[in-house]
Amino acid sequence: MKRKKLEKAGYLAVMALRRGKLKMGFPFMINTHLLPSGQCYMEYPDGIIKIVAIDRNINDFKVISELSSEESNLLRRKFKLA
Repeated sequence: MKRKKLEKAGYLAVMALRRGKLKMGFPFMINTHLLPSGQCYMEYPDGIIKIVAIDRNINDFKVISELSSEESNLLRRKFKLA
């Protein structure tokens, strides 16, 4: 029972962080083991989600691909972000 409460609290904290970052105009990073090492999803305030990789040469992210609107919506549902 206690574990469920902690999981819910963690989920709510992540959702609050996501809302805050997007509201302030910043992207929200979605890390997952489903992507190769060094890659993650970046969700932008305009709703676009991109797959990015860290480029250590420029100390920034390099865009690998941009998800379609349908793919973005599926991803949000998969991670319970919608």
